[in-house]
Amino acid sequence: MVGLTASDVPPTMAVKIFSAGVATCVADVITFPLDTAKVRLQIQGECQTTRAVRYKGVLGTITTLAKTEGPGKLYSGLPAGLQRQISFPSLRIGLCDTVQEFFTTGKETSLGSKVSAGLTTGGVAVFTGQPTEVVKIRLQAQSHLHGPKPRYTGTYNAYRIIATTEGLTGLWKGTTPNLTRNVIINCTELVTYDLMKAALVKNKLLADDVPCHFVSAVIAGFCTTVKTRFVNSPPSVPNCSMTMLTKEGPSAFFKGFVPSFWRLGSWNVIMFVCFEQLKRELMKSRQTVDCAT
Repeated sequence: MVGLTASDVPPTMAVKIFSAGVATCVADVITFPLDTAKVRLQIQGECQTTRAVRYKGVLGTITTLAKTEGPGKLYSGLPAGLQRQISFPSLRIGLCDTVQEFFTTGKETSLGSKVSAGLTTGGVAVFTGQPTEVVKIRLQAQSHLHGPKPRYTGTYNAYRIIATTEGLTGLWKGTTPNLTRNVIINCTELVTYDLMKAALVKNKLLADDVPCHFVSAVIAGFCTTVKTRFVNSPPSVPNCSMTMLTKEGPSAFFKGFVPSFWRLGSWNVIMFVCFEQLKRELMKSRQTVDCAT
């Protein structure tokens, strides 16, 4: 490896997982208010009282929530959100390249190998991180679901109450639709980012650096999801879908689309740029240590 730069040395699996974990946590902290706004917009139709606060738009939701419940409410569920990033995206992103190599039979990685790797790591990550996803969304949404008195007083209190009142399976509620979501997330977000970055570099439109990562991440950020209503709904997915369709119309399935895109777009840019830079800096540090020894 003499004479190779940090960008030429392939990062180890440990470096990828660690970099993905840190990058996703940074992205989550910055974009969490957008995620909270998305959740509130998606579920506000579930509250039947006339005194319920109504939200309108992303910025309007954030402003109203800060005024009525305090700025801290924008970060309700953040500890569970960070736990989710450590146990979920760090695995699906950090392990993707390693699993991709397993599915690759020739010298070049095919689109099928990329998709297979995305599906595999996404599935493993869902089962690992689903409890943190359920708790995060419950904490973000609880003022609408349970009135002025919060049902959960904190992250670990939520884990305990859900496990004792709904059983351990309650912590894995919404796993099936979340698996479907990860087909979209892993096979659109990661594969699109990878293909776009490779195309930009191969055609010499951009060098493999921050501008390239930024553009690729924005394009990858177009992937969207509708999953919050399923996590907060009764166990029957068809029942939830029919209730949304009959009571709120087809537009209910697209409720929160704009904040979802805002959040996914900004989250992807922050995460991928941090991820790429962290990998590069960690490998550079490792090279420095190796040279010193």
